[in-house]
Amino acid sequence: MASITLNHVAKHFGNKVAIADVDLKVEDGEFLVLLGPSGCGKSTLLRMLAGLETVTSGEIHLGGRRVDRLPPSARDMAFVFQSYALYPHMTVRRNIAFPLIMRQFKWWFHIPFLGGLAKRKIERSPAVRDLVEKTAKTLSLTEMLDRYPRTLSGGQRQRVALGRAMVRQPEVFLMDEPLSNLDAKLRSAMRAEITRLHQRVGGTFVYVTHDQVEAMTMGTRIALMRDGVIQQFGTPREIYTSPANTYVARFIGTPPMNLIEGRIDNGTICIGKARLPLPPALADVAGDNILLGIRPNALSLSDASASGGGLAGTVSLVEHVGAESVVAVKLSDGATAHDEEGAVPGEIMATVQGYSDLQPGAAVSVGLDLSEVVLFSRSTGQRI
Repeated sequence: MASITLNHVAKHFGNKVAIADVDLKVEDGEFLVLLGPSGCGKSTLLRMLAGLETVTSGEIHLGGRRVDRLPPSARDMAFVFQSYALYPHMTVRRNIAFPLIMRQFKWWFHIPFLGGLAKRKIERSPAVRDLVEKTAKTLSLTEMLDRYPRTLSGGQRQRVALGRAMVRQPEVFLMDEPLSNLDAKLRSAMRAEITRLHQRVGGTFVYVTHDQVEAMTMGTRIALMRDGVIQQFGTPREIYTSPANTYVARFIGTPPMNLIEGRIDNGTICIGKARLPLPPALADVAGDNILLGIRPNALSLSDASASGGGLAGTVSLVEHVGAESVVAVKLSDGATAHDEEGAVPGEIMATVQGYSDLQPGAAVSVGLDLSEVVLFSRSTGQRI
């Protein structure tokens, strides 16, 4: 069983706390994504799982076996690096077979002539040859087995790195931003390929990325990190629709969730001069120190002269991105918007289907789908 359990795991570099008391349970066969900005500790956590970094405190268990005190070779985990880490003097075939050769390593493999003969014998053995060829076929590398890494594209090299991990048939695959060196089109193709790989081979995947699109499309669950602390752990849908705090709300989504200051009074939320009825699920919430969170696709724009209970504003920017347009609206009538750093001059983002004819300077009324609203405490940032 390849479940992973982290109990109060911490990592300190001198006085710097890289990972602070992380508790996490990854189920067998799950695809966990560690998501967060650069420097948040996600790669450090992955390297502790692999045994490439020591644990300052806490325990790591693989199934029922404690592994944080074991060397990397004894953990039955395969690591796919961001830089591919292929051997340039070896063919694709030898790169993929290398973990299997090293399983049978003897000290005299270091003797140039004898070691070379022994390695070739292992590589050409039926068991190793069949497993390498089966792995290559799975990753569409069969025609490249006798080529060298320098002759391959970035996507092909990444598949070789995946093949080298697959051939070991590990219990856990660890991947540290493996697609960050690829262009946008190739990243999209490799995302789908890794997802299909997980479905075919099973096993537990732990994948590190700063790209929320990768996290949302690939992960069965996401651990969103900030400064060594997990801010929220849940499915992509849970994190998108019910963010635990304003940091999660602003990190997930493009454009991110809008945060608008408000106060609640008798079942209505007051935003500047506007009063909007709260949905029944939030009718019992009270307080003056409220941030109303709403996704850009839950906003609608209409002419300012239209009647209705919307927020008044002026278009400040329009971006056309193909199937939809992103419209920035500067709110008026005392309404104030926030970002993750605090209050900003009342600007929110709305997405409009198709090519919008709105122009900067146009007066609009912003309608809110209040069934999509999430409320946060302005002082703590936590969801109410």
